[in-house]
Amino acid sequence: MKYLWGAIVVTLFFSSCKEKQLSDPVKKEIAEVTKVVEKVAAKQFGFNLEDFKVTVDTVKNGDSFGELMLSHKVEYPKIAKISEDFKDTFDVRRIRVGKPYMILQSKDTSQTAQVFIYENDPINYTVVDLRDSVVAYKNKKKVKYVEREASGVITTSLSEAILEQGIDYNVTNNLSEVYAWTVDFFKLQKGDKFKVVYKEKFINDSIYAGAGPIEAAYFEHNGRPIYAFSYENDSLKSIVDYYDESANNLRRTFLRAPLKFGRLSSRYNLKRRIRYYGNKVRPHRGTDYAAPVGTPILATADGTVVESTRRGGNGKYVKIRHNGTYATQYLHMKKQKVRKGEYVRQGDVIGWIGMTGNTSGPHVCYRFWKNGRQVDPLREELPKAEPLKETLQPAYFEYIGPLKDQLDCMVYPDPPEEEKEDLLTLNQ
Repeated sequence: MKYLWGAIVVTLFFSSCKEKQLSDPVKKEIAEVTKVVEKVAAKQFGFNLEDFKVTVDTVKNGDSFGELMLSHKVEYPKIAKISEDFKDTFDVRRIRVGKPYMILQSKDTSQTAQVFIYENDPINYTVVDLRDSVVAYKNKKKVKYVEREASGVITTSLSEAILEQGIDYNVTNNLSEVYAWTVDFFKLQKGDKFKVVYKEKFINDSIYAGAGPIEAAYFEHNGRPIYAFSYENDSLKSIVDYYDESANNLRRTFLRAPLKFGRLSSRYNLKRRIRYYGNKVRPHRGTDYAAPVGTPILATADGTVVESTRRGGNGKYVKIRHNGTYATQYLHMKKQKVRKGEYVRQGDVIGWIGMTGNTSGPHVCYRFWKNGRQVDPLREELPKAEPLKETLQPAYFEYIGPLKDQLDCMVYPDPPEEEKEDLLTLNQ
């Protein structure tokens, strides 16, 4: 809103400088436009703020909905009614510290709260109307979507390549999720490239509200190009997946790794020798991913937790049975988030990186079973998800045609001078 008013002030000031040169009809039109803008600015969340005494604040430590209402002269029976009758719409126990809220009070001497507005996030909000019979409902601010393109060449990491261009960090996260099954983000190469098409969200045309899902992408990893297009494969269930230019599903039954970001620190190696043990062969049947303590560990596939315990050198760990063929295990956790018997979905957080058991640093040892035998997950040809149904493919190819042309026409930004020579050497 500050940005909007700033624009209005500048416009009107410029108009006033030219006032003597303007005809009466033009002056009248400017005055009418100004009135309209003022009315728009005074109306928020569907209420005319000029009708109320307005209090704007954020939830602080120790605040509760009941105390906020009592301090604004709302009677306890009304507070109790909201707590009991509107749990599904507004759970008063779940207001969070730091969240903005607005209280619209009466303009009479009592200044009693008439309306409470809680902002769940930059777009969604909840209204508790305390006038007459109490009503609670959810609503959304008007959002404008603006398409944006981004591209880059990786010199250090994907996140740096994106942040250097001033792009929302969530785009990094979204891109890693699109390619989570097909690109090993722990083994990115200098010179890998990406292009992405997505939408940015704006409230009131000027307030940034985040990046939307990726609509189309291109990732060139180790010289291998991989296209990705978002497409609804089941209109009845609103299921959206990402497919390549041949309508193959990019999703696999298993994620490539149990972390979104980190470092591959030790591979599966049956002939590993350790100096500490007299250089004797000590097989390593896991794949280690190093990351800071507290980093979330993800289930790499759907399945049932068959163990969530602590034992010997494994420390705290979780084991998941995915089907009759596959099982996975995650060792050295700081803490588990799931219990034995729980069903988890691919990508669910099941625990956090720690240093329990025999470990010299914070990491997760990821173990992978196939038919009861531990194998190297990085060498396994993981089962693929079903491709797009043939009946849907003609419409799909028609849909992705313009998007593919758009990706192909995008150019990469020039790297800094000190990196050009390195990339030139790399490509020779």
